[in-house]
Amino acid sequence: MNKRISKHYDVYELIAKNIKYYRKEKKMTQAELAEKTEYSHEFIRRIEAPNSKKNFSLEAVSNIAYALDIDIELLFSKRILDDNKKE
Repeated sequence: MNKRISKHYDVYELIAKNIKYYRKEKKMTQAELAEKTEYSHEFIRRIEAPNSKKNFSLEAVSNIAYALDIDIELLFSKRILDDNKKE
């Protein structure tokens, strides 16, 4: 069961890193993304924070993708995770 939980959190981490990647690519601040999604700045900050517990819905992921003007599938792409390691 621990393997299942680990994979679950890996997906959250992957999505969070991709959200940060595309937000920065669009030259958007966390506050601007929060405003576009109508989520709080704190919510966006917690999603992107590397050491925070991730807990967000697919609806939130969809809304964020829409605000970033990208296809939701890009937020699930492992390819981007490798690009973030360069940071």
